[in-house]
Amino acid sequence: MKKLFALGISIFLFTAVAFSQSSATASAAATILTPISISNTIDMDFGNLASSGTVGTCVLATDNSRSTTGGVTEMAGGTPTAASFTVTGVAAATYTITLPAGATTVSDGTNTMTIDTWASNPGGTGTLTGGTSTLLVGATLNVGVNQPGGVYNTSNVGGSGEFTVTVNYQ
Repeated sequence: MKKLFALGISIFLFTAVAFSQSSATASAAATILTPISISNTIDMDFGNLASSGTVGTCVLATDNSRSTTGGVTEMAGGTPTAASFTVTGVAAATYTITLPAGATTVSDGTNTMTIDTWASNPGGTGTLTGGTSTLLVGATLNVGVNQPGGVYNTSNVGGSGEFTVTVNYQ
């Protein structure tokens, strides 16, 4: 009788444990957003300048205006132009802007100048209104004493190559 009683309790406990468990399932999903992209539409151009026996700079603003310091003089001709980029991605998304951390070198094939002190509009972050945004980049050109005349650019021998602007979703 005791064995039968013990067997009955064992079956009851086993059944109670078996009925106290429950399971459920769930689905999983992910949404991959359109990658952000940036493309150059207009290259940076400081326009025509003259140097003298004093070092100086030409500051090219994002609105294409320029100002000079020291022995640099603005000259007629040429078209001062901030670099322009088109940023595309998810509509209404915000993005961060990373400008070059250091200087870029331009060369006429023999002589060089540096470009630094980068600025952008929008500055720091932008918004993809309708999925697109225009990003303008200006900078400062450092002109040496009696800088020799010539056409200076990043692709000539001695130039450091194109500068990089990076955007990321925020």
